[in-house]
Amino acid sequence: MTVPIRPHHLLCMLTYLGKGYTPDFVSNYSRIIKRLNAGEEVELINGPDEICQPMLDEQDCHCHNESVQERDAVALLEIGKALESNLEVGERFVVSQEMLSALRTAFKAGTIRTACEGCEWHDLCTGIAQNEFSGCRLASR
Repeated sequence: MTVPIRPHHLLCMLTYLGKGYTPDFVSNYSRIIKRLNAGEEVELINGPDEICQPMLDEQDCHCHNESVQERDAVALLEIGKALESNLEVGERFVVSQEMLSALRTAFKAGTIRTACEGCEWHDLCTGIAQNEFSGCRLASR
């Protein structure tokens, strides 16, 4: 199977420790990370993805907001540069050791963090990166 993921969630997954908006959100996110760790492919998509699913029924769900779509566009561009690739929506890949290492190095250096500006999790993720991503759940294959 393939896991549909919006581009900015590739950044979020780099620092995922098992924290999130709600218990249902965390449970869903943890299941997705386990699938990726088992070798399932990511498919880059526009708009809400599988990580967003527990949030979509909430009245103030931000997953459809234009600001989040802009966050995705910036993340796609910066991640592509970090990977020396022209990533596009519809692309599929398995998160490899090389990819995860390159993205975490760029994340820690701040070169792929423009999409993170204004995010309520920014400071938490910065601390995780400074702590060498200790305890993060996304592993490399």
